[in-house]
Amino acid sequence: MSAGADILGTESVSIGELTISGRALLAPMSGVTDVGMRRVAMRFGASAVISEMVASDDYVRGAEESRLRAEGEGVTPHIVQIAGCEPYWMGEAARLAEASGAAAVDINMGCPAKRVTGGYAGSALMRDTSLALRLIEATVGAVRIPVTLKMRLGWDAATLNAPDLARQAQAAGIKLVTVHGRTRQQFYKGSADWGAIARVREAITIPLVANGDCDGPEAAQAMLSASGADAVMIGRAAVGRPWLVGEIAGALAGQAATPIGLAPRKQAAIEHLETLLGCMGAHAGLRHARKHLSAYAQFAGAPEDLRLRLVTSDDPRQAKSLLEAAFSENSLSQAA
Repeated sequence: MSAGADILGTESVSIGELTISGRALLAPMSGVTDVGMRRVAMRFGASAVISEMVASDDYVRGAEESRLRAEGEGVTPHIVQIAGCEPYWMGEAARLAEASGAAAVDINMGCPAKRVTGGYAGSALMRDTSLALRLIEATVGAVRIPVTLKMRLGWDAATLNAPDLARQAQAAGIKLVTVHGRTRQQFYKGSADWGAIARVREAITIPLVANGDCDGPEAAQAMLSASGADAVMIGRAAVGRPWLVGEIAGALAGQAATPIGLAPRKQAAIEHLETLLGCMGAHAGLRHARKHLSAYAQFAGAPEDLRLRLVTSDDPRQAKSLLEAAFSENSLSQAA
């Protein structure tokens, strides 16, 4: 698909030799977009999903948490996001992801968390474009699969350097750029500036994905119009309703909206819980699942007391029973 495609259409997005169908992607969110959530999102029509951010050195050294974050079984295409501040580890992490079956590698230069930026990774790299480019070159040079880049508008309002970094990244071999419409200093405050992403569109010819505050089909269309991007990326709005990404993809393809029934949503939530229990074990899996269980129950219209019991339960069987009850408590949940 050429840059700046029509808002509505059936175009796919080409990431080097990889082609994805549709124009709505699930954002990588650390501690959130586990393999269970990604599987559900893909099953309901997401164009692509990206793993949680993986620390490049830990991943190469074989850390169990990194392995779980990069898990891609049942997800096609499998895209692994890596982060770091040393070219060697970034290149090795990309090689490992490719050897493990990844179809693409994404570089994180957008995470605003202090624990990441304090190590000169994530969005901190937007303050040092020389290092950022060395990391890009090391990653691109290590693999045959396409490499993509996710960034913010800049470190702060005084340094909105996303267009320049994107231009240099394309020259270094990056095949797609995603821009979150906030600076690092904004974290997630205020509103994403979709119009500012348009300046990145003017700087590159490779596909551009716009990210930040996309919570439905109307927002997605407005985001594409304001930014000139080729696709949208949905993050926090998909927690508790990962099917939202597919709904947006369908709307952008001009498909008539078809409400997802209560039964398939309930089954998806249970499947997500069971995936986490299977991957992480009963104790760790249930603790990790709580953020998802709370969101599923909230969007299902479950009462507050049931949601509280759900997120404080230490018994996987009880949690599953409460999750099932959450989807049958309120008939209005079908419109959530």
